[in-house]
Order: sequence, then C-alpha cells, then structure tokens
Amino acid sequence: MKSESSTPPTYTTLPAENLFLMLKERVERTPDDQLIKFRNQDGKWDSYTATQFFELIQNIGKGLLAYGIQKNDKIAILSNTRWEWTALDFAALSIGAVIVPIYQTDSSNQVTELLQAAEVKLLFAEDEQQADKVVNRLSEIPSLQDVYIIDDKALDIFIELGKHVTDGAYMERVQSIQPDDLATIVYTSGSTGAPKGVEITHYNFCSIIYNGRDCMPAISYAKNGCYLCFLPLAHVFARYMQYFTIAGEMSLAITKNMKMLLNDLKEVRPTLLLGVPRVFEKIFNAASQKAGMGMAGRIFHRSVVTAREWSKAQQSGHIPFYLSLKRSLYKKLVYQQIIDVLGGRVNSIVSGGAPIDSELADFFNGIGLPLLEGYGMTESCAPAAVNPSFDYKIGSVGKPLGGVTFAIADDDELLIKGPNVCKGYHNNPELTAEVITDGWLHTGDLGRIDEDGYIYITGRKKDLLITAGGKNVSPAPLESSIMTCPIVDQCLVIGDRKPFISALITLDLEEVNKWLAMHNEDTVNSLAEAAQNPLLYDEVDKAVKRANSFVSRAESIRKFVILDSRFTEENGMLTPSLKTKRAVITEHFKSLINDSIYSTVNK
Repeated sequence: MKSESSTPPTYTTLPAENLFLMLKERVERTPDDQLIKFRNQDGKWDSYTATQFFELIQNIGKGLLAYGIQKNDKIAILSNTRWEWTALDFAALSIGAVIVPIYQTDSSNQVTELLQAAEVKLLFAEDEQQADKVVNRLSEIPSLQDVYIIDDKALDIFIELGKHVTDGAYMERVQSIQPDDLATIVYTSGSTGAPKGVEITHYNFCSIIYNGRDCMPAISYAKNGCYLCFLPLAHVFARYMQYFTIAGEMSLAITKNMKMLLNDLKEVRPTLLLGVPRVFEKIFNAASQKAGMGMAGRIFHRSVVTAREWSKAQQSGHIPFYLSLKRSLYKKLVYQQIIDVLGGRVNSIVSGGAPIDSELADFFNGIGLPLLEGYGMTESCAPAAVNPSFDYKIGSVGKPLGGVTFAIADDDELLIKGPNVCKGYHNNPELTAEVITDGWLHTGDLGRIDEDGYIYITGRKKDLLITAGGKNVSPAPLESSIMTCPIVDQCLVIGDRKPFISALITLDLEEVNKWLAMHNEDTVNSLAEAAQNPLLYDEVDKAVKRANSFVSRAESIRKFVILDSRFTEENGMLTPSLKTKRAVITEHFKSLINDSIYSTVNK
C-alpha cells in the first residue's frame, strides 16, 4: 500500500444488535418525539410519534409473519420515497426478512430481472402502474407469490392479517435475528451492465450508522433536529440516512413529490439537507435564474464571485478584511434569501453519491452553508468517509468514519476496510472474491490521501459512469445497442459527474450513402455533410430511443451529438481492438461536450 488513513471506532456494535433494535432503543429514549413526518391524504403535514411508529411497525411485522414470511425470505419494494417505504422496511427487518429495493424508474425488464435474481417472495408496488411492470410476467418469476399495492391499502391488509399473531410469537422471531443475518440486497450496475446484488447485513449497517452518528453529534443530536428525505430510498445513501436519523435524536420528514420540495423545505424547516450534487446544482441555478439579467443579476453574479473568493481564502487559512466586509454585505442582500428558501434552519449540508464541482462547493461554503462532501459505495453501506463539520477540506471527501480504513494501492486504486464492508455479491462468489480481497473492498476509483489523512478522488479505474444525481450507469449496453444501427460507426456514452447521460456518435459514410440511396435521397460527400442531414439525425434518434427503452430514465441518453469525424486507431481514439479510448475522446471533444451538451450546467 502507498498510504493509509483510518479513524478509531467511536462505537462498538453489540453482539445482539440489529436495525429493529436500533429503532426500539430510540423509542425507549424519546417515546414522545415526532419521529416520522409526512404529508397526509389532505396534503397537510402529519406525524407519528416514536411510540406510534413502533407500534405500527410491529403490527405490520405480525402481518408479514401471519402471511408466512420466513427468515431470509426476500421482500421487494418498488416505490417512490414515502413513509410507507420506511414502515415496510422496518417491519420486514423486524422478522428477519431481506428487503430488495427497486427504483420506480426501472423498466419492466429490469424489475423482472431483479425479482428473478433475488428470488423475491413478496412485492410491494406503489401503484397499479408499478405493479403492471410484473403482473403480466409472473410466470417468469417462480419465487414471487403475491404483489400488493401500497396505494390500495396494502399496509392495512397486513395489519388486519397480523391481529391473530401473539406478541410472544412475534418477539420470538425478533429475538432470532443475528448481526450477521442479511438485512438487504441492493442491486447496482456493474461495468458489464449486468446487475449485481450487494448483500448487506444488520452488522454492516449498524456499525457505520452508530459510528456516523457519534462522529457528527452536532448533526445527529441537534436540538429539534430534522432531516428531510427526498432522495429515492432504493438508493443505499438515502436508506442509510433514514437509519442515521432514527439512531440519533432527529425527526425524519419524508416527501415523495420532488415538485413540492421548495414548499416542503419552507414548511418542515430541516436542520440537515443531504443530496446528490445535482440537487445543489438545481438550487444554485434556480437562484441564478430568479436573479435574472438586470441589476439583480449583476448583484447575484458579484455575490457568487465573493462567496467563492471568501471560501478559497478561508480554506487557505487567511481571510482579508475587505473580503469579510463584502461577504457581510452580500449575506444580507443575497445569501440569506437562499438560506430562507431552504427553510431558514439548515446548518449542515452533506453531498454524496458523486463528486461535486469545487466551485459549487465554494459557493455554498461562502454563503455560510459548508457543503460537506463524503464518499462511499453500496458495498460500504453508503458513507465510509465524510468531511468533519470543522476543519473540512473542499475538494476532498473527508476522513474515514469510525472503524473504517482507507488505503491507496500500488496502482492508485482506493481500497476500504471496515465492519461496514458488505458480505459480498448475491449468488456470485467469483465477483465477491475479485472485489473484496483480504477484507479490502476494491472501489474502482483512483485516489490519494494527504498528510492529514483526507481522501481525494482523482479518477475512475473503470468506465462505470456516476451521474451528478448519483446514478451508476454502465455505458456498454447503450453503446452496443446504438451501434446496431447500420449508419452508426461508433458511440461513446458520457455523463460522469454530469446531470444526465449523453452520447457522442460517429457515422459510417459508406453505410450512410447506402441508406440514403435506399430511401431515394441524395447521397452526401462527407461526414460533415452527413452530420447536418435531418433524415440521418432522425434515424440515429430512433436508435437512441430504442437503446433507452431497455433502461430507466436516469440511465437514458437525454442528448446526443453526431460528430463530423470518426474515432480511429490513427487519431488515437481507438485501441487496436477497436475499443474507444474514453479519456482521450472526452478530452479531445471537451469544448463540444461543455458547450453543446452541458451548456446549462453551472460552471
């Protein structure tokens, strides 16, 4: 190893601990706290106290027991983020079932594939639209017994079913759960595009939840602290945060409608805001657009420059007096308005899921909301490192959480070791042995560790893309699908650290002219001419739409550009085996990518 960074554990997980007992311990500490907040059917904010929610969980758990759910049976949830998701999660975990979360944006093919791979016994779908993804394909999923629809009072059905289960029978199952029992299987895209099921135990989650809580007491034990959850609970990051909230003394507010986010922020007034980079890009862009192009726009632009300058000065350890004075002026004119839009009480912002632009981080830091970047993977139960509330370093992903060690291998790959590292991949011992060796999780990212133990991500070892929204996307299936179009020569899918997936596409001039002739159209003399032909554009667009039909919206190609040149071995963009050189191509077309595809992204 070139270097290592570790943090001693602040909390040692007890032998009998599991996620349900974590909830039970919170209820015993703060029985009357408003634990879960949500919008009711009338659109108004409602809540469950810790005691009420705990009773609800037990009643649903009894219903699952009455239904016949055994330990280690798989239960899938196919739904947007909503309080019922959290309730089903804890109820299933309480009786030793294994939750398989599925993104509501996944296609019917993807949902079916995951249900097959995990051998799911019971599926909770949000509504009929989600249920329809599998109801006509039940014969392909022999393990699946039933599909229940949350909007059709699925929880009430199981509460009624559980009324005949005794407390003794229920507690017997609760007490049978061991730390090494599986809590969840979270499917995430691999470099080949094939889904891989990450097996996470109760011990994996509990260790990093408690150490995370104790590493950030100012957040987890904040007076009247509240976290507003709007990220998809199918993502391990959001899932971790709901547990983190409950392990401390915060309330968990859950919203399922992103269109209501600004209203929710004003009404809930959270103290903690957590999101992927795209969320903060949207906040910045919304503030910029609201300022407009006139005097207000000029003031906003100057305030942005000042915020970034102040942040860079603060990070260097010396803030000139004049800069502090300018910042104070803009705090009243601009910055406070942004803070008010976020509810007015936010004192901590955490970003994860993908790297964030340092200029954006400097802006938020400059307005008085340090944007603390963290790092983790599904395989590490989400967070493995995070910047501390004080002495944070913008550009780094912080230091390891308690009990976790980071290392830089000889080839600069970032490795992680700790109790939060997953058990392995479901029914895939070969991949497990490849990714986790001697307890070290090979992240696929390249990095470095500075003299103070802060970790920096410098690149990716493989081509797996992570959008600014935190979605893992394998480009290979999209590329290969598009290249089945006769007139397409090569396709390079891009979008790492960007708000959406896009593509650079080259054409085969010979095949283009064959296609044009076949359609009784005039042929073209060059690729430059071909790139401007609307008929050819429409044909490529059909190929892109076809490729998109096999993936979720978050993985789909939103924009593409047809280039007036080709990728060749001679110009260094193809390997001898005709594979695209991603880094070379993206660097060569950097201006085109930024100006023609991502021109609206904050720079």
